[in-house]
Amino acid sequence: MSIPRTAPRAVIRLGAVALTGVLLAACGSGSGSGGASSGGDVTLTIDLFGAFGYQEAGLYAEYEQLHPGVKIKQTDTEDEQDYWKSLQTRLAGGGGLADVQAVEVGRIASVTQQQAGKFVDLNQYGAGALKGEFAPAKWSGATTKDGKLLGLGTDVGPEAMCYRRDLFQAAGLPTDRTELAARWATWDGYLELGRQYKEKAPAGSAWLDSVGSLNAIMVGQQKERYYDASGALVYENSPAVKAAWDASVKAAGDGLSAKLDQWSPPWNQAFASGSFATLPCPAWMLGYIKGQAGDAGKGKWDVAKLPGGAGNWGGSYLAVPSAAKHRKEAYELIKWLTAPEQQTKVFRKQGNFPSATRSISQIADAKDPYFSDAPIGRIFGDAAEQAPVQVLGVHDKDIADQINNALSEVERKGTAPETAWSNAKKAVKNALG
Repeated sequence: MSIPRTAPRAVIRLGAVALTGVLLAACGSGSGSGGASSGGDVTLTIDLFGAFGYQEAGLYAEYEQLHPGVKIKQTDTEDEQDYWKSLQTRLAGGGGLADVQAVEVGRIASVTQQQAGKFVDLNQYGAGALKGEFAPAKWSGATTKDGKLLGLGTDVGPEAMCYRRDLFQAAGLPTDRTELAARWATWDGYLELGRQYKEKAPAGSAWLDSVGSLNAIMVGQQKERYYDASGALVYENSPAVKAAWDASVKAAGDGLSAKLDQWSPPWNQAFASGSFATLPCPAWMLGYIKGQAGDAGKGKWDVAKLPGGAGNWGGSYLAVPSAAKHRKEAYELIKWLTAPEQQTKVFRKQGNFPSATRSISQIADAKDPYFSDAPIGRIFGDAAEQAPVQVLGVHDKDIADQINNALSEVERKGTAPETAWSNAKKAVKNALG
């Protein structure tokens, strides 16, 4: 969910889609937090932010059927920032924790570098044998320097460009995804097309939703952004951060943005109303678009290759707190939920792109009728393969949030870019303590 994906995943309920894949063999119940067999019925709690797609894909019901006596209870917080704050409070106090807690990729370095003692090393349950099933970058992200594995990967966020074919046609722009990919091979090309769109755009429609989404997608294309490989904080002088900031400020100055705060009610409504024509979109955004645009949006949207090269925005992990009541049973659950077969099912239902390599190969030929039969398996698969392995820092999420807030000042309040950048640096300093 990868923000990396700093944004929350909203609760989405989509229509049924045919699923493929074979269920893994049922895993046996094991030791609880006390080390002895828990015996009898077990209720496993799982605490997530947004919709990971497990309920929507029917995975909890499948798991309960495979494991008589096991019940799964999910809690969900739409906003990841609210979720993380609550999780930190509960980790500090040691109480109120679920058996399974989700961790957004922008937070995983905080877990591995600062909170390793508060989460279970999954190697004690044999998780090391699963290493070959995950993309190397995904596996290493949840591994501490001394080899502890603190989470199993769910999705990743390979990036593309989602766009409204009907609005492009109305503005006299090409609608073919291959031609567009060539026209906006660079971000300069993308912004130039945006200026052309503005000249003939339908009333009330802008080129993109917000400059914050542009900034997030651009920094997601770079290996180093907020921290360097040594762990040093470098965002103030980072070429990646500067390039994304400058492009975002340019887009705001050219009036290309609808000035909508992502995840806000007006932004959600804009998917159906046509308030913007393009949206830089990681794979997990497809399900969100479907949920907000509804049946009326089918065939109006399409997906093309992203300007400027491949990148990643988002993704998450499932972890087991040390204070969980049913640690081994929780591990068995997350092992099953993150297995290739289940990741494939979630992708086909929700659009979340898998981090399991076998699952990626299973969906290579996938097309999405909602998005004009776009070859999403190939588009996002190529992006996942080509995206750089990013350097993740302890405060990636905090820094991204403050930069996004500063861009909102430029976009919505007309604040001078230099003043907004100064405000961002002050806010980052306060956030990092």
